[in-house]
Amino acid sequence: MSQFFTIHADNPQPRLIRQAAAMLRDGGIVVYPTDSSYALGCHLDDKHAVTRIRQIRQLDEQHHLTLMCRDLSEISRYARVDNVKFRLLKSNTPGSYTFILEATKEVPKRLQHPKRSTVGIRIPDHPVALALLEELGEPMCSSTLILPDEEGPLNDAGHIRDLLEKQVELVIDGGAVGMDFTTVIDLTGDVPVMLRRGKGNVSPFGIEE
Repeated sequence: MSQFFTIHADNPQPRLIRQAAAMLRDGGIVVYPTDSSYALGCHLDDKHAVTRIRQIRQLDEQHHLTLMCRDLSEISRYARVDNVKFRLLKSNTPGSYTFILEATKEVPKRLQHPKRSTVGIRIPDHPVALALLEELGEPMCSSTLILPDEEGPLNDAGHIRDLLEKQVELVIDGGAVGMDFTTVIDLTGDVPVMLRRGKGNVSPFGIEE
């Protein structure tokens, strides 16, 4: 049965954050709040945990999982970012965007798109998510918590535990969050391309709605 932590949304308790990070390092899957919805997270280098997230979501290898990062310096380590892209990222992070970028060699092959060698990158704007990433000291592999038979992300931590108590190691209750997708912006070409409309203003990217 999964553990259940109630963590303050604005002032996360350090003791509980440390325990959650330890579970990630030990191969656990953690459900945690973000600025758009709840998400599934695991350790970047844990192949088995990544496979389990794909099984929970019923995702194939073509679907981008996301590297949830603390800051721009982490993005620069795991994705190829020129000056133009860096300025775009700096102006629009943290926030409810997932950016598709060319992956560097630091990204495990199983997290890259098998044909394009790209990766999804995001910096969340939520104190619990950022505290967890800071304690972990590296990105998390992450995916929006939307189950195969649902049309949108899940929002209630208690209900999430009831559904996934045998499939994840920890559910973090950070209170009610949104039920939104992130907006997905492809930055691999000469101009930004919106792949999915979600939470987040697209006008800074020169995209018309």
